[in-house]
Amino acid sequence: MKTITKLVFRSRTYNEQKALWGFLYVLPWLLGFLFFFFIPLLTSLQYSLSSIKANANGMTMKYIGFANYIEALTVNTSFNRILTESVVNMVVNVPLIVIFSLFLAVLLNQKFVGRALARSIFFLPVILASGVIATLEASSLVQAINEQNANGGVFSSGTIELANIMLRSGVNEDIVLYLMDAVQRIYQIVSQSGVQILIFLAGIQTISPQLYEASKIEGATGYEAFWKITFPMVSPLILVNVIYTIIDSFSRNNMTTLIKETGFTTFNFGLSSAMAWIYFLVIMIILLVSAYFISKRVFYQE
Repeated sequence: MKTITKLVFRSRTYNEQKALWGFLYVLPWLLGFLFFFFIPLLTSLQYSLSSIKANANGMTMKYIGFANYIEALTVNTSFNRILTESVVNMVVNVPLIVIFSLFLAVLLNQKFVGRALARSIFFLPVILASGVIATLEASSLVQAINEQNANGGVFSSGTIELANIMLRSGVNEDIVLYLMDAVQRIYQIVSQSGVQILIFLAGIQTISPQLYEASKIEGATGYEAFWKITFPMVSPLILVNVIYTIIDSFSRNNMTTLIKETGFTTFNFGLSSAMAWIYFLVIMIILLVSAYFISKRVFYQE
């Protein structure tokens, strides 16, 4: 007992205290992962390698190797197409969302009348993305706006004019197409930027004002202060927001709908699990590649 008491209450170094508090913070997630996620994860892997049939005696499983994976990649007519569309949408949306969030966070950090109200308004996308509003979207004006935007509705004439102006000005065609696509996705970008704005805003507010005062004394402009102080100081949060946005973009799209329908509408649990594992591996590769390249550019203040 004395040994345990000494172990718990002994004085710790600063690094040991940081490690202990870090472990305590991740402990709830770790317990949740072990009890609610790890076992279903292994079960889905078993399903993906099996042929599952339901009968009066329950479910019977027969090991068939990688047949479900081969069926998903070579036989199913929708899987490859929807997977490609999901990856392309992610590649287009993530830079737009992160840049838009950082831009708004810098604006909302400025001193102006009604700043608290403006911050509340820009957090509305998080509420709009909640379950209640998502249900309303199914039969509301928001859905009508989305459908109209998807069909090139009210903004089509304006965007075409703007595209023509940029093309005549010598802007590269690929850049023009990317920007036009961004305009068409504006509702999707705004509705997925709430959390990222909060993260950037919290990071910007931790930057020491003395850095800006020193740069002002040295004659730095606001543009230079942003690129030499603000951007490097929030670069760790860019990595965080990119990873968060990638995961968020993959968590609700046509791919997840296809996996659910394959499993719970056609009751082909083996194929559904194989699709889920392929999808999981694709996301993991994208996250590893993104984290590897961005982390090389991240600046950490010692």
